[in-house]
Amino acid sequence: MIKSGEKMTALVTGASRGIGLAIARELADTGYNLALVARNAEAMNKVAGEIEKDSQVRVKPIIADLALEESYARVVATTVQEFGGIDLLVNCAGLAQQGSFTEVEPAGWDAIFAVNAKAPFFLCKEALPYLKQSKKPIIINIASVVGFKGYIHQSVYSSSKHALTGFTKVLAKEVQPFGIRVHLISPGGVATEMVTKMRPDIKADELLQPEEIAEIVRFLVTRKGRGTIDQFYLRRYSSLAFD
Repeated sequence: MIKSGEKMTALVTGASRGIGLAIARELADTGYNLALVARNAEAMNKVAGEIEKDSQVRVKPIIADLALEESYARVVATTVQEFGGIDLLVNCAGLAQQGSFTEVEPAGWDAIFAVNAKAPFFLCKEALPYLKQSKKPIIINIASVVGFKGYIHQSVYSSSKHALTGFTKVLAKEVQPFGIRVHLISPGGVATEMVTKMRPDIKADELLQPEEIAEIVRFLVTRKGRGTIDQFYLRRYSSLAFD
């Protein structure tokens, strides 16, 4: 646990439910102050209140649609205004669409890429000046196994996660001189609302729980030393991490 007065700040997107919510709770337990981002104001404000009540950290809910370009600078500026800086950025917000690529329309393609690939890209850019000032700067991008493999009827989602994967690999190299650690976590099926809609054929007991992904995030942000993690597995979960 980080001592009082030494708390660091984490900015987490997609934090009102699923993996993002589990990560937010884990980070609060670890001792991070939190800037939590989601589109649904009611859900996000409720989650923020519950986490702040149950922990010893400060929580700032930020209502934003990451499909909109104006949100990037506003989300980062609000976080810095509230907490004075950013030590950890977790890009977790995501959209998905199930169906043949022949059914995809340009507007739907744009919407998924805007949230899954474009928003993480530009949030990293906006946060970079503040991460450079941190004593322990970390970026964690939540991708998917479909960022490495291809699954039928997941063409747009898979494409967007491939884009996020490629960006993260390059990002890790470009920010390495500043001492910023960059990790890409690529889970398989996780028991979230999105997966239920995408793959209703998968049994719930075959899926990972969001808390399992959050535990990996906790490990990454609390581990000491400068050793590089290239690849590791957890059940049906795989992760690539680049330092």
